[in-house]
Amino acid sequence: MVKILRCDWCGEDPLYVAYHDAEWGVPVKDTRVLFEHLMLEGMQAGLSWYTVLKKREHMRERFYDFDPEALVNLGPAALDDWLQDPGLIRHRGKLEALISNAAAFLELERQQSFAAWLWSFVEFRPVQNQYRRLSDLPAQDESSAAMSRLLKKAGFRFVGPTICYAFMQSVGMVNDHLVSCHRYGPCREMLDGWTF
Repeated sequence: MVKILRCDWCGEDPLYVAYHDAEWGVPVKDTRVLFEHLMLEGMQAGLSWYTVLKKREHMRERFYDFDPEALVNLGPAALDDWLQDPGLIRHRGKLEALISNAAAFLELERQQSFAAWLWSFVEFRPVQNQYRRLSDLPAQDESSAAMSRLLKKAGFRFVGPTICYAFMQSVGMVNDHLVSCHRYGPCREMLDGWTF
């Protein structure tokens, strides 16, 4: 049996493998999905991504499928309820940021497309890196630093440069699959006919 090569960070856990093979590095244009991924990356701060993946479905249920319109209208009672729910990441600052980030998102959307604004940081086209070892991958770059700076200026929280770079990896703004990974080629091929 031929072993399928994957990025070193993936391991063999079925949840991680499914995320790596189907989602990570696939370019996303959908505005709500981009908002969800940005919020999930913020939830991860200080934790493992596996913790977020295990809780993601429950977070989708409790956070109205990450609908900013629904989130922005919530009051203190919702926050208190979330803090009692073991299926969520019970960090008050992150939960408060989810609501305030929804408001910041809606304000940005009133001015321009949130998706187009985010993709402008990579000139509307997925960046194709060619890393051979996990240790070669950067934790951040100039694009993620610029994205972080402007997101913070727009009122977002939990959007540091490292969080923004992880977000860019997850939504395919950068293809950081190792060149030996079986997903590197397919993600690269998604550039064919790419338009934003």
